[in-house]
Amino acid sequence: MSQSQKENRVFLIEDDQDIRSSIIEVLEDEGIPIEWATNGEEAMERLLSAESKPSLILLDLRLPVKDGFQFRSEQLSNPQLADIPVVVISADGKLQEKTQDLGISGLLRKPVDIEQLVNTVRENLH
Repeated sequence: MSQSQKENRVFLIEDDQDIRSSIIEVLEDEGIPIEWATNGEEAMERLLSAESKPSLILLDLRLPVKDGFQFRSEQLSNPQLADIPVVVISADGKLQEKTQDLGISGLLRKPVDIEQLVNTVRENLH
């Protein structure tokens, strides 16, 4: 598989262990393969070294080391990663305005509604 090909899996970038575990469990129960990282820097390293690219990135905005805004900026400037759709997951009350310039595919508010999560992921995997 070439570097630019995408695999039908999700890449979650979330530092909160409880939220991360819940999302992983829900998606795995749905038969959706998922990988994860705890911050934007770790995520970027893993994505760049992966044999194939995920079909979707679920991105928290408040992250240690490199936050979601910095990650998204780097992702968009990298031709290998720029075309991977991103759905932002955040508890921020001003999510709509803060994400309008990020070119994202969707927003999920924390606490994440499980049905909305599954539907959003499925819509973006096709």
